[in-house]
Amino acid sequence: MNRQFRSLRRSQLDRSVAAAKSFPPRPSGGWIAAVREALGLSLADIGRPLHVPKQNVQMFERAEATDRITLATLRKVAGAMGCDLVYGFVPKSGSFEELAERPARESASRDVQRVVHTMALEDQKPENTDQLIEDEAQRRLHRDKTK
Repeated sequence: MNRQFRSLRRSQLDRSVAAAKSFPPRPSGGWIAAVREALGLSLADIGRPLHVPKQNVQMFERAEATDRITLATLRKVAGAMGCDLVYGFVPKSGSFEELAERPARESASRDVQRVVHTMALEDQKPENTDQLIEDEAQRRLHRDKTK
């Protein structure tokens, strides 16, 4: 995949997940139980369209709460409750673009810090270390984009 396409794809992903960043975390008992209770549905109400006994629905709830459920099962249960399953990856902080830039920024920081340390030993430490790191990171990022 070429670099220009990857950059475009990261931009599209960042726009796509913008709203998901404000999505609440999964309830402690899981989404199945939370939605079922909020809608006033019994275990049997969900089991009926799935053609499974209420004990299976209870097993689905426990499996989801302990991260041991498949996406296929979640999708079926969501459908039985009149919902769609929404699934995705969202950066823990920042954006996909920032995640992609992280390795270049980290290596630039290491290299500049090494040079600054050497210069400090020679009593020539620059005052603008952060700016030097940013400049080097930008140089590396620009170089990588033009390769």
